[in-house]
Amino acid sequence: MIAGVVVVLVVTGVVVSLINPFASSSPSHLGVTDNADPTSLASVTRQDLVSQTEVDATLGYAGSYSVMNQAQGTITSLPAVGQVITQGQVLYEVSGNPVVLLYGSTPAYRSLSEGATASDVSGPDVAALNADLVALGYTTSAEIPAGTDEFTWWTKVGVENLQAALGVTQNGTLSLGQVVFLPSAARITTISAILGGPDQPGGSVMTATSTTRQVTIALDAAQQSEVAVGDKVIITLPNNQTTPGVVSSVGTVATEPAAGSSNSTPTITVEVTPTDPTATGTLDQAPVEVSITSANVQDALVVPVDALLAQSTGGYAVEVVATGGIHRLVSVTLGLFDDADGLVQVTGTSLTAGQQIVVPAL
Repeated sequence: MIAGVVVVLVVTGVVVSLINPFASSSPSHLGVTDNADPTSLASVTRQDLVSQTEVDATLGYAGSYSVMNQAQGTITSLPAVGQVITQGQVLYEVSGNPVVLLYGSTPAYRSLSEGATASDVSGPDVAALNADLVALGYTTSAEIPAGTDEFTWWTKVGVENLQAALGVTQNGTLSLGQVVFLPSAARITTISAILGGPDQPGGSVMTATSTTRQVTIALDAAQQSEVAVGDKVIITLPNNQTTPGVVSSVGTVATEPAAGSSNSTPTITVEVTPTDPTATGTLDQAPVEVSITSANVQDALVVPVDALLAQSTGGYAVEVVATGGIHRLVSVTLGLFDDADGLVQVTGTSLTAGQQIVVPAL
């Protein structure tokens, strides 16, 4: 009989354990898990959730241009590093002759002058020249309609007006080396030529960027699908001030890290355009942090990410503390993540807002 009673008690104990595996005989043990790690409680909430990804980035300027000299002579004038040169202004001088900046995507590669017919001298470089002459006011859009890619008589007139403004011979011809075509205004970053030194055609004079503010992110290639053009971001500047921006470009080609780098993860380049460029100041190559908003959901059931428990059978659960201190696991299906605030949307569950769940103690 004694043996029988012992067996019954043992079996009963097993049944109780299976029915309530998290039960505690004393409320004082509610804040401690089985492995004695300290825990605390958090509430299940219902709220609008924004998916944000925090990444390191670099604040600077868009574009990088190399200015190559095409004139023969001695460098007699150079701009200062940090100086901004706009179209129609002098970039530098060779033997006292100004080299002027014009806007265009095709580099200068030939002399430009009027031919026997307009079609004799045409192309994208002529189209850029025509557009610049109109923009600078040296001719009009009525005289040279938009998109004209031929060197017309009016082009010659416009070149003569440009030469008059520069104080050089007004012959209506732009010799190779008199102009430099760049996509935009040039912010000078380095000077490679030496003032007073000889400069040969094809030699590097300087490098420059555009004046457009830009934030560049070297994003883990595995996160490419989480970011899209048009996503809104918050940029945290070195002075801890924040300013909004928009993802303007997402790279499609992964780049392997440089040899010897501590980071072995391939990355893609993501570019962000600040909404208010003036708010970013003038710092160049400054480290910043970016919170990328990739999705949002309204009125979501939300729990802290660190409340999630991986189940041996797959999926996740949270540990709910019911009335009377009874603990139980509730399976959840994960939805949207907010990495910035450490929250996650849960669906397909019996959880309700206001319930208490176990999280690691701070």
